Amino acid sequence: MWFMIGITIGIVLLGLFWLLRRKSIKLTWYEWVIGIIGFVLLLFTIQNYSGSFAELESKAAYMFLLITGLPSLILLAIAWQLAVRRKKV
Repeated sequence: MWFMIGITIGIVLLGLFWLLRRKSIKLTWYEWVIGIIGFVLLLFTIQNYSGSFAELESKAAYMFLLITGLPSLILLAIAWQLAVRRKKV
């Protein structure tokens, strides 16, 4: 499973860098930091969600989705919105 997640992460990062270069979008340092923190938190959520279900702890798995998954999506949305709004101006 982690091999496939590693390949997926590599493809996503390659696509992100390709898209940023193609559309000539320059990200500021804080957009990178917010995006990386959100992405790492999302990976942490996926790992703990699958681990909790493997141990038959479904309530803990759903709590991980709420406690760490939601903030990770919010951070990723903030980083995306900062980049898009700066690009429009």
